[in-house]
Amino acid sequence: MDESVFNPEHQNLDVSSKIVVGLERISEVFKVLLWEKAKIIGLSPIQIQILIFIAYHKSELCNVSHLAKEFNVTKPTISDAIKVLDKKQLIIKDYSVTDSRRYTIQLSKLGKHLVSDTDNFANPLQSLVKNLPEYELESLFKTISKLIHQLNKNDILTVQRTCFGCKFYTKSESSHYCNLLNKELFSSEIRLDCSEFEEKN
Repeated sequence: MDESVFNPEHQNLDVSSKIVVGLERISEVFKVLLWEKAKIIGLSPIQIQILIFIAYHKSELCNVSHLAKEFNVTKPTISDAIKVLDKKQLIIKDYSVTDSRRYTIQLSKLGKHLVSDTDNFANPLQSLVKNLPEYELESLFKTISKLIHQLNKNDILTVQRTCFGCKFYTKSESSHYCNLLNKELFSSEIRLDCSEFEEKN
């Protein structure tokens, strides 16, 4: 217990603990910004996240099973959120022609309008990050992208679409390379959410 990351006395002696607690504080900021937007428009945070995800991702990712993995919640939780969004006419269910129980989710016209009013909720955080010097931004992004990949490899993050886990990515001692784009990538060009991502076997 004395070596808990949440023990201030231990934190003072351990940089990794300070970083973990710092990440927790930043995640709280994200939740606060999302809740503020949720209260204004009368949706829950997960409902807003679902709408924003659908707006920017291909249709095969926009189903109950994948959304449950994406947001680390149960399928019933996603199904309940979808029922509300459907009732409010913010989404359209596109049913499979081969299996009437399966469907992908699309935004309705009203849903698209709502997303255009809500997907800026993280802007206050982004504006602060943008003010960091370029070298700090690149170093921070390099660390975050590696951490996300490691969390996925350790089964803590269930879904990731970053270059490091993609079959098209290769790395030499000094460079990153995308075999789909046929180009070398700078560290700042590593993607965290790539629409062409295909998982390595």
